[in-house]
Amino acid sequence: MDKLRIQGGQRLHGEVPISGAKNAALPELCATLLTDEPVTLRNVPRLRDVATMRRLLEHMGVQVQTHGERGGLTLHAGAALEPLAPYELVKTMRASVLVLGPLLARLGRARVSLPGGCAIGSRPVDQHIKGLQAMGAQIAIEHGYMVAQLAPGQSRLRGARIATDMITVTGTENFLMAATLAEGETVLENAAQEPEVTDLAELLIAMGAQIEGHGSSRIRIQGVERLHGAEHAVVADRIEAGTFLCAVAACGGAVHLRHARGEHLEALIEKLREAGVSVQASVDGLQVQSPGAALLRAQSFRTTEYPGFPTDMQAQFMALNAVAQGSSSVTETIFENRFMHVHELQRLGAKIRIDGRLALIEGLGGSGAHLSGATVMATDLRASASLVIAGLVAEGETVVDRIYHLDRGYDQMELKLRALGAQIERIA
Repeated sequence: MDKLRIQGGQRLHGEVPISGAKNAALPELCATLLTDEPVTLRNVPRLRDVATMRRLLEHMGVQVQTHGERGGLTLHAGAALEPLAPYELVKTMRASVLVLGPLLARLGRARVSLPGGCAIGSRPVDQHIKGLQAMGAQIAIEHGYMVAQLAPGQSRLRGARIATDMITVTGTENFLMAATLAEGETVLENAAQEPEVTDLAELLIAMGAQIEGHGSSRIRIQGVERLHGAEHAVVADRIEAGTFLCAVAACGGAVHLRHARGEHLEALIEKLREAGVSVQASVDGLQVQSPGAALLRAQSFRTTEYPGFPTDMQAQFMALNAVAQGSSSVTETIFENRFMHVHELQRLGAKIRIDGRLALIEGLGGSGAHLSGATVMATDLRASASLVIAGLVAEGETVVDRIYHLDRGYDQMELKLRALGAQIERIA
């Protein structure tokens, strides 16, 4: 099992390319199930979850071709598809539920294992099931599988008004894909507004879908009889960009984040600027400059759905707060178990106290105290990134264990950090 070994104390300088977004690439890979024509995706990140999704689609009969250019894939979901997502391929990846909507829409049936993924909290699939049932699907849970089919005598899903009990990103994406081939109009109320949802809609439109309102809380889809092939570039990963923003803020230095989209990170950038970090838009990305965490002011925040402060950046910003000046609080409203990284940050010397969904942090900046290197264990994807940031500023050596979590969502993070001057290496 691989680990990361980090010698802290290095400032970061240079340029780093931001990869395509995992949370856009995964639903867009599933969207290729909606047509029997080839779909080409560019800027697909090299991640464990992407590789798992590729294996799942190939298991169903999708032909996948890798291009010589970086991040290029062409997927051809021809006529001979097997609408089965087995537990062995689904158990490690929550996003596998995204094949349900496209399979129902195109083939009228699907058998999809209940998904797995990170242990950061409950993310039930009941909203997916209720929405697809509103479109005329019959879905039952049998032996750990969602078994779905169209009602007898029904040849297509039917358009419907779907109002979810909560904002759900993958639910919005499943309904969006399913509705493209449904009969009539579908209206999604309380829809997720994340840039990744908008990017998926842009791919579907390029494939011939009729969609309006994506990027807002109300999306209208007029179903069409068939979709065709298309080419699409996956949008840059705002969470990877945000992670590097926090890393530079904590370590100090000046870095250009190529391809980063500032308009997708407004809540995070506002907090960084209030802390004392310079973040400026450039011709092709963002330029970040920081004096180092010890001279920054800790910032309190509350996670909310987009466009609020993202839960996927909570752990990384908490690591920054732990070494900045002053006290701060972090309220996690999305996932109930998303403070698992706190115990590992405490092993490095962070002063953090947990009270339910509230974390209270006493920053070390200006106190003369420092984080000190230790061996820590990653518990989920974003927790891994927070431990890397903490290790970059800690005195001495930090070893981050179980980094397979990190590989699920970051494209060769250690190589990108080393190119910026960090002393970090992957060890077996």
